[in-house]
Amino acid sequence: MYFIAAIIAFGILILIHELGHFTLAKLNGVVVEEFAIGMGPKLFSIKGKQTQYSIRILPFGGYVKMLGDQEKSDDPGAFNNKSPLQRLSIVIAGPVMNLILAIVLYSVIGSLGGFHLPIVDKTVPSSPAEAAGIKSGDQLISINGSRILTWEDFAVGVGLAKDKPINLTVKQEGTLKKYTLQSIVDKETKTRIVGVYPTAVTSPTILQSVGYGFRETISMIKQVFLSFKILFTGGASINDVGGPVTIIKITRQAAIAGLIPLLTIVAFLSSQLGILNLVPFPALDGSYVLVCLYEIVTGKAVDENKVSFINTIGFTILMAFMVLIIIKDIVFPVNF
Repeated sequence: MYFIAAIIAFGILILIHELGHFTLAKLNGVVVEEFAIGMGPKLFSIKGKQTQYSIRILPFGGYVKMLGDQEKSDDPGAFNNKSPLQRLSIVIAGPVMNLILAIVLYSVIGSLGGFHLPIVDKTVPSSPAEAAGIKSGDQLISINGSRILTWEDFAVGVGLAKDKPINLTVKQEGTLKKYTLQSIVDKETKTRIVGVYPTAVTSPTILQSVGYGFRETISMIKQVFLSFKILFTGGASINDVGGPVTIIKITRQAAIAGLIPLLTIVAFLSSQLGILNLVPFPALDGSYVLVCLYEIVTGKAVDENKVSFINTIGFTILMAFMVLIIIKDIVFPVNF
């Protein structure tokens, strides 16, 4: 049952993403030939007036096949015959829907379980924070030059600093103050800490919950770029990288833990999916965003056949990469 819950949760992310593309395509008068959830051979399908709706065997990914998105068509309802702005709205709708879903889910999580603010509730006696002069009520502003929007931003910053000095900026009684601290390892959790407790909001209003949803989603977006930085600077190993199998495992464990942990991991994945799809790599939404922006700025049309060819190469590379990651997930599973 928990495995099925994980598959369904992952499927919702794909459904929301593709529904964004599908909805904007319909609103812009584009003929949608197929709306598919999953990849590979069909499990079953239903034919609508214009669109075939299908579920495919592999629960990783999905697509909206539009007339004129792969090959040029003279039909006025073809994707290639729409204006650059219309095509841009269709392409960007998928990632935007994932980000909206993340905001909604984080807002629900905040409403159901409360959340922590990056404001010091109290300090641990004899801790680095107390020794530095940090007090109850201090608002955490930035850590090592990175803006703190959520308590998680602060916790991640402390963890990434490891045994290096931490430059912390706080707002204390209306005045910005800067401190240099050295974190310590907590004996119980084995994590890096400086000795401060966050302020808990246990019964938030709707507006507070929505505010938390926006802040948490922005925080997750920042962490995507931080992850890229760590990955490309050699700060991560192959054991830190996981693919679809790892995602299903983590989601299953979250489902076992309860509703809020499950919603949290789905919100996290939704924000990651939204941002990663905007990466300007062929076959991802981000590559076609660049094409549309180029056409809007220059007024010149890009050769659709060349775009299709490049996207085919990109898709092949992505599929090969996915196969390698799945093999890696099975042979060298991520420890979590």
